[in-house]
Order: sequence, then structure tokens, then C-alpha cells
Amino acid sequence: MNRRTTSALLALVAVPALLTGCDVRTDGGSGGGAGAGAGAGAEAGSALAAVDTLTVKGRAPKTGYDRARFGSAWADTDSNRCPTRDDILKRDLKDVRYRGGDCQVVAGRLAPDPYSGKDVTFRRGRSQVDIDHLVALSDAWQKGAAQWAPAKRIAFANDPLNLLAVDAGPNRSKGDGDTATWLPPNKAYRCAYVAGQVGVKKKYGVWVTAPEKRAMRKVLSACPDRKLPTGPAPTSAPPRFRAD
Repeated sequence: MNRRTTSALLALVAVPALLTGCDVRTDGGSGGGAGAGAGAGAEAGSALAAVDTLTVKGRAPKTGYDRARFGSAWADTDSNRCPTRDDILKRDLKDVRYRGGDCQVVAGRLAPDPYSGKDVTFRRGRSQVDIDHLVALSDAWQKGAAQWAPAKRIAFANDPLNLLAVDAGPNRSKGDGDTATWLPPNKAYRCAYVAGQVGVKKKYGVWVTAPEKRAMRKVLSACPDRKLPTGPAPTSAPPRFRAD
């Protein structure tokens, strides 16, 4: 084979190589780089896949935060004539007992508590059960909620998607921690917990920090097929509710 023939054959091989090279991608990215393959193994509709849709920014100052900025506690935003706290107790407790109807919960059991894995008894007035905001109000404030309309903050504070009945002890150790700084002691619940945080942050547009996003990926990589939790509650409370 002479030199001219060899050159022609090499040119024919080069054309498909250019068309199928690593710079031609169906996922909208560019070749290589530190972020390549970040969503590998994530199923469509999964919490893991949703992590990559969250905005990443630094934590803003806590300046101006107050619980009252999210409205009065446990407002009846769904207009069912029961405070939000009782709605969540009814949803999450077993053996529920009421006072004067089917709204005010006076007793029940967390069996088990998702954060500790232990059974916890609820008795109104001397309870060891808290209603936790999966995404803490202070955390949300520092990651976008400070700029929200009051109606959105009220909806966020009372959305069942963001609420869970839990053992008071672990909950109070959490404070306003995010996935990077706090996870439930019950390791079996961590996938569900982090998926819940992702669902809430995606629904309301709460951003995440870079360490938080890495921590979310790490936990959810153990359960890549876990679906992203969603909920029907609107992201704006009725106009009769007010917040400072």
C-alpha cells in the first residue's frame, strides 16, 4: 500500500471518530471535567436525580430571621378546621385518641419514631413528640426564604411535605442543620429523610450549599431508585393569613 492510499484510509476513519467523540453528548454537557457523571446511576424521577436540579449557593446571613416571619404556628392553611400540628399527629401516630371529636389529638404512639427507631408515646401536654420541619425554617431563611412573599413562607411552614412527627430528643439536637451537618441517628431512615429534604427544597426553590449537595448525593447514592417525594399543598397560603 503506497503513502497516498494510506492517507486516504486514515481520513475515512477520522470522520466517524469526530462524530462520535467525547465532545458530542446527549446529556447537554461537555466532555470530561470534575462534574462529569455526577448523576450516574440516578433514575428519572428519583430523589438522587433531583439533587442535580437544586441551585447551589453559599449560606446567607441569618439576619432578620424570626419564627413569626413564617406566620403563627400551625395555621390551618388547608381550611379543614384542624391546626396543622394535629393533622400531622393524626397522619403519623398509631392508636390515636381524640378530645371532643376527631381533631384534637390527645394520645398516640410513634411506632417507631423515624429518627431514633424507638417507640415513643405521645400524650398531649407532656409529650416527647415534636413536629419537625424537615427543612428547618432558619435553614430556609438563609437559603432564599428571606426574599419570599409572606404567603409563601406561611405555606412552607405548614406544608405536610415538610413536616414529620418525631422523637423530641433527636429533633432538638438537629436544630437548623442541613444534610451536611445533621442526619437521623437511625441509619435506616436516612434515605427517606434526605429524599424528603430534596423534595421540599425543589418544590419551594430553596437552594443548597456545595457541602450539602455532596452530602445529599452521598446518602442517596445508596438508594438511587428512591422516588422524589411530592405533595399537593399549594406554595402560597390563603390571603387571610399574615406573617410579620
